[in-house]
Amino acid sequence: MSLVPGTRLLARLDALRLLFDGAGVSALLVTAPANVFYLSNFRGTAGMLLVGADRASLIVDPRYISSAGALLESAAGCPGMVTVEVASSYEETLVGVLADCGANPVGFESRHVTVSRHDWLVDALAEFHIELLRTTGLVEQARIVKDVYELEKLRDAGLRISRVMSEALAGLRPGRPEREVAADIDWAIQAAGFDGPSFDTIVAGGPNTALPHARPGQRELEAGDLVLLDFGGVLDGYCVDLSRTASLGPPTGEAIAWHKAVFEGHAAALEVVRPGVTVGEVDSAARRTIEQHGLGEFFVHGTGHGLGLEVHEAPRIGKSGPSVSAPGDELVLKAGMVFTIEPGVYLPPRGGVRLEDDLVVTATGYGLLTDVSRGLCVV
Repeated sequence: MSLVPGTRLLARLDALRLLFDGAGVSALLVTAPANVFYLSNFRGTAGMLLVGADRASLIVDPRYISSAGALLESAAGCPGMVTVEVASSYEETLVGVLADCGANPVGFESRHVTVSRHDWLVDALAEFHIELLRTTGLVEQARIVKDVYELEKLRDAGLRISRVMSEALAGLRPGRPEREVAADIDWAIQAAGFDGPSFDTIVAGGPNTALPHARPGQRELEAGDLVLLDFGGVLDGYCVDLSRTASLGPPTGEAIAWHKAVFEGHAAALEVVRPGVTVGEVDSAARRTIEQHGLGEFFVHGTGHGLGLEVHEAPRIGKSGPSVSAPGDELVLKAGMVFTIEPGVYLPPRGGVRLEDDLVVTATGYGLLTDVSRGLCVV
């Protein structure tokens, strides 16, 4: 796996520290796995990062201490970051580190710490008069705007997943079970150089296209079916996501009408994307257009979601997409944000259509990261 240079990690940590005063903390306990990876290049099933005013400590258990140490000594290691080995438990080790460093108060990621862990830490830290303060979205504020390294990864991933989609559409045939098609797509994702799929691949035929998150089953694709493909890949930790709808044989008038509504809703959303626009305005553009086709009640989800180290992250492109740091404020687009545009309509048990692309907000508008024809593919 290719990793961001350690000097870039140092810049990310410095940017995070600039937010401490506003949050009223002198250090931050980072426990969300994606945030730990973003700040340290460390990825494991366990681990936490304590970011202080002048030092960052990567706390890992004995399973990871050797690999974490090797990481920090490499070009992908953050200068000045140290490893701390867990002796008994993560919580007891963290208390010892906090008692030694003297930081107070200490922020924690309230969305990623369980109530039981919080309560135990509060009791244990009381002896040292260290206060824990809830924080929301401090690391995510940085992650929502991608840097040059991240955009290079996402552009590469977007082109790779587009090739996989083009081949998958061309290979659709009546008689193939959904599950078999999904397995072939998963193999193609690996063959394209991805770490693996970014979520469970969706292959839905006929009436199953009316299920937004259908799971591929044993149903065989039939002539005349609409077929919905929705899949993505993870490239060096970064996720992409792409959807297209095809018709096995000439589409019905109904299918053409559904696709036209979604196609125009997709185009309307793209048309308004630029810095300074709110996420609600993007969602409204797609929703208003689909409503004009008489299908508004069948558009049952948001228009898009952020992409990055997670396949669903900020910004959320919906009716009320909140700010990462201030949930009551609607988020405004900035250059460097990456997200999907994916309107769809679903009419059980008749069928449905979804059309999804990935994009980056630029200084003047947007740039598509995916490159597959958005017309209704007829196979």
